[in-house]
Amino acid sequence: MKNNKLSELSLTELNKQKKQLSGLLIGSAILMLFLFGALLYLIVKKQNFVLLSVIPGCMLAWLPVAIKLSQLNAEIKLRGSETNSGL
Repeated sequence: MKNNKLSELSLTELNKQKKQLSGLLIGSAILMLFLFGALLYLIVKKQNFVLLSVIPGCMLAWLPVAIKLSQLNAEIKLRGSETNSGL
């Protein structure tokens, strides 16, 4: 993805990025659920509870995407309020 400032993008480009990031977040969440299930099975089967520390570490991988998505939502909301105030 390009490293554009959000203020330089059009509203359609912002919505497109929002859809992409939402899809990425949902897809990775589904994949992580399956992987966490397999990891929990290994933890119980092998009695190796040290592996529990992997779960919060994997969830930190979502943090940059969630931050970018919240910035996109804020910019879209700001553009919507600017459009409505001009009427």
